[in-house]
Amino acid sequence: TQLFLDIPQPAREAHGSGRALGAIARQPVFMVAAIGGMLGYGIMALVMTATPLAMHEHHYAFGDTAFVIEWHVLGMFAPSFFTGHLIRRFGVLQVMLVGGLLSAVCVGINLTGTSLSHFWLALFLLGMGWNFLFIGATTLLTETYAPEEKAKTQALNDFLVFSTVTIAVLSAGSLQNHLGWRAVNYGVMPLIAVTVIAVAWLLLARRSAMSVANTPP
Repeated sequence: TQLFLDIPQPAREAHGSGRALGAIARQPVFMVAAIGGMLGYGIMALVMTATPLAMHEHHYAFGDTAFVIEWHVLGMFAPSFFTGHLIRRFGVLQVMLVGGLLSAVCVGINLTGTSLSHFWLALFLLGMGWNFLFIGATTLLTETYAPEEKAKTQALNDFLVFSTVTIAVLSAGSLQNHLGWRAVNYGVMPLIAVTVIAVAWLLLARRSAMSVANTPP
């Protein structure tokens, strides 16, 4: 069946072609896409990594922890079957906004209790929040570059996102050990707020621009 696939050739980038990387990165749309990818993925990685440690401290069996992580992974990837449709139907910023709100709901559940159902529902919603934020952010990123600027723009975005993820994963154990589960969740709340505010700001700015454009002279 691969013989019938028509895969377009990627555009070649000549050295020095397109705008300077700094000019691309200063675009508000790029900043919001980077924030959504960095913080959305970083928050998910931090809370996900700390969760098994918190469950161990609350004397849950390994099977319970595996159950929670399984549902978290399901929340991360199962929505991918319809996330693209939601983006086309409602808009990329709206989907990212829902992703940020789902992450906030996850933290709220984690702060209200430590039963198995709390861990299970919180991690499932965290996975869905990551899906909406990360897929939305990578979709939004495509609006920020011309074809000849694609590789360097995506390289910068990947560097920012996965550097943040690395820091989150490496710090999760220490934060959980020294500060505790509640502190971990309180700690990500400002990051969620920054993400939601950034996405909401761009959404309102676009709506305002559309309103001005549609106003008769």
